[in-house]
Amino acid sequence: MQKENVSQWYASWFDTPYYHILYKDRGHEEAEAFMKRLTTFLKLEKGSHILDLACGKGRHSISLNNMGFTVTGIDLSAASIAYAKQYETETLKFGVHDMCVPYPQQFDAVFNLFTSFGYFEEEEDNLRTVRAIKKELKANGHGVIDFMNSDFIIKNLVPEEIKTVQGITFQIKRYVENGYIFKEISFQDNDTPFTFVERVKALTLSDFKKYFEQADVTLKHCFGDYKLAPFHQETSERLILIFS
Repeated sequence: MQKENVSQWYASWFDTPYYHILYKDRGHEEAEAFMKRLTTFLKLEKGSHILDLACGKGRHSISLNNMGFTVTGIDLSAASIAYAKQYETETLKFGVHDMCVPYPQQFDAVFNLFTSFGYFEEEEDNLRTVRAIKKELKANGHGVIDFMNSDFIIKNLVPEEIKTVQGITFQIKRYVENGYIFKEISFQDNDTPFTFVERVKALTLSDFKKYFEQADVTLKHCFGDYKLAPFHQETSERLILIFS
């Protein structure tokens, strides 16, 4: 069986076609509605430059660009960026970049969307990313981290699930261990077995407040879903943080 080491798991799993097959039905309409709601709340004018951190294949970058924003999408996955580059225009660019390291440009807003945080092997890299976002922001810029509400997720964790997509049957196991939420994904393709393990640190609002304090950034707003409802620790599905 081909099993991936959980250290830097995202570097290999995100580069496989199977990742995109499994998650191909993620809510595009909900995501686009969230982008419209978020950019309206932030009062971002058309033409404002947005950095999309951990952009994957660029669907949110493309959506934001279609809304009239100038967008740079970056991701660690070379395969995802190679795919996204087919959509490049004068106002939409993509590049391979580690989000722990400041991008050499400043933006009106920096978005880190849909739980694209907390993957790192080293705790310090979470803080490094927040510090990098601070350096990437213009004087009046907005940082946004859209994370899961770990308390809610753990409380409602589905231990096992079977999902068949494009003829591939994914067996999914979820569990919590040592402060991380794990998702073990096993399947076969052409008689070859695979197992990938996703691991995300179960960060809470309190954890992010500590990062923000250490990075000298100010938390301005905290929302609990994509409609920007107030955050409630027990019942909110998301933890959406807006800071500067």
